[in-house]
Amino acid sequence: MHSDNFDISSYFKRINYTGPAAADTSTLHALMRHQLFSVPFENLDVQAGKIVSLAPDDIAEKVLKKGRGGYCYEVNGLFAMALEALGIPYRFVAARPMFYPARRPKTHMALIAEVESRQWLCDLGFGSYGIRAPMALDTLDVEITQDFDTFRLSRSAEGEYLLEAKVEGEWARQYGFDLTPQEWIDFVPANYLNSTHPEAIFVQKRVVVQHSPEGRQILLGDMLKTITANGTETRQLAEEDIRHVLKDRFALTAA
Repeated sequence: MHSDNFDISSYFKRINYTGPAAADTSTLHALMRHQLFSVPFENLDVQAGKIVSLAPDDIAEKVLKKGRGGYCYEVNGLFAMALEALGIPYRFVAARPMFYPARRPKTHMALIAEVESRQWLCDLGFGSYGIRAPMALDTLDVEITQDFDTFRLSRSAEGEYLLEAKVEGEWARQYGFDLTPQEWIDFVPANYLNSTHPEAIFVQKRVVVQHSPEGRQILLGDMLKTITANGTETRQLAEEDIRHVLKDRFALTAA
C-alpha cells in the first residue's frame, strides 16, 4: 500500500520509534506496539457526519501530519504503508466481529505479515479488546499474555481462525477470519457501512481508545473508562468537558 504522503522517517517520529528499521520479527513487534501506544483508535470523522476516506494519501495526511487517529482501515492501512516501506510482505484479511448477539458481515480489516518464515496476525484497530502485539498463526489453542490481557487463536475444521480475549475471567469471541487476501478496494463497502449505517456503533456513539503499556483509556459516548492491571475506573463526562478530555487524554481535537 503506497502513499505519496507517507515517508518512514515521519512515521517513526509519529509513533516515537527510534529502533532499527529491519524486516524482522523484533521490528514488527516493536512497530506495532509503538503505533498502538501513539495513534488512537477513533471515529471523530464519522461523528462529524463525514464518510471516512480510504485514499492512502488522505490516511497518511490525517495521521502523520494532522496528528489524528482512525478506525481499523485507517490505522491498519497506515501500518501496511510502514510494512511496505520496510519490505515486509503482508496481506489484508477481512474479519467478522463476533461479540454481537446476531451474526454480522466481515466488516473488520486486519493484516497478516510474514517475517522470518512465520505468519503473524497484526491488528491495531479493534478498539478495547484488540491484541497488543502480533500473534503467530502457528501458535494455536495457547493462552498468550500481552501486558495484562490474555488472548488465544484457534482454528475451525473449515480453516477459519478465531481470535478470543479473556474478559472478566471468561473467553469472549472477538472475530473470525481466513487467509483469503483482500484488495484495499474490497473494504470500500464495509467502510461506507461503518461510516453511515444507523446500526453501526461508529455512527451511534463516539468511540476513542488509547492504549498504553499500563492499560487503555476508552471514551464511549460520554463515558470515560480507564483500565489498568489494578482495575477499572469509569466516570460520566459533561458535554463541555469532552473536548478537554479529547485533548488532554487522547491528544485529539474534535473533527
